[in-house]
Amino acid sequence: MKLKYITVLIGAFALGLSTQSNAAEHHTAQALEHSGMATAHGQDGHADQLLKHAEEGLKHAEAAEKEHAEAHKHMTEAIDHLKQSIDHAKKNHADVATKHAEEAMVHMRKSIGQ
Repeated sequence: MKLKYITVLIGAFALGLSTQSNAAEHHTAQALEHSGMATAHGQDGHADQLLKHAEEGLKHAEAAEKEHAEAHKHMTEAIDHLKQSIDHAKKNHADVATKHAEEAMVHMRKSIGQ
């Protein structure tokens, strides 16, 4: 059972190192790590430790879900602005099209946390 615990720990650590600095991905990595720890403790019959890690994993999973939803909202806004930019460019309204393209970039950056 200790081997499973160590394997989960090493895997979670490697996952943590390989994730980007994006906060949502950080929370996802933390959620995976704590869920893995909960699983390992559950396999060893340690319900109290399973509970502790499952609760912590839930907190991170909920935070990641919220941040992914925010990123999705910004990308939707970016797509809308790009479509408007295209429409105005087709009408030869370069100034308005440019403003929409710039606004699209703002939302794209927000979607990745920059």
